[in-house]
Amino acid sequence: MTGSVRLLLIAIFSTAILGCSSPAADMPELAPVSGVVTLDGKPVTNASVVFESEKGQMAFGNTDAEGRYELNYRDGYKGAELGKNKVRIETVLDAPPAPGYRDPIPAKYNRATELTVEVQPGANTHDFALESK
Repeated sequence: MTGSVRLLLIAIFSTAILGCSSPAADMPELAPVSGVVTLDGKPVTNASVVFESEKGQMAFGNTDAEGRYELNYRDGYKGAELGKNKVRIETVLDAPPAPGYRDPIPAKYNRATELTVEVQPGANTHDFALESK
């Protein structure tokens, strides 16, 4: 490999690294968010957790077998926008629901959500103890 080719590759690689580490100009201030979702005291598996800021920015995560989630924003960034966020939690389906399907997670936690949280600077833990009734 010639010296000029090597320098070109180093320049391309360096630009790619710097480009990946710099947030986009329209990126809001984010903070990491994680937690656990339970329904009637039992972990909620395979649920979508969505935080929506007052400015309409959304962060998403799915629960694992223990009901744990971690939010992702976009472009590989983790976390949710600082400030007040509306929270929606609903079951993730692998296929279209059967006629008459009803999400075991009540509408007051998804379509008609009553859940809100304040995302603060630094690591945030927001656990949700949902009730089916």
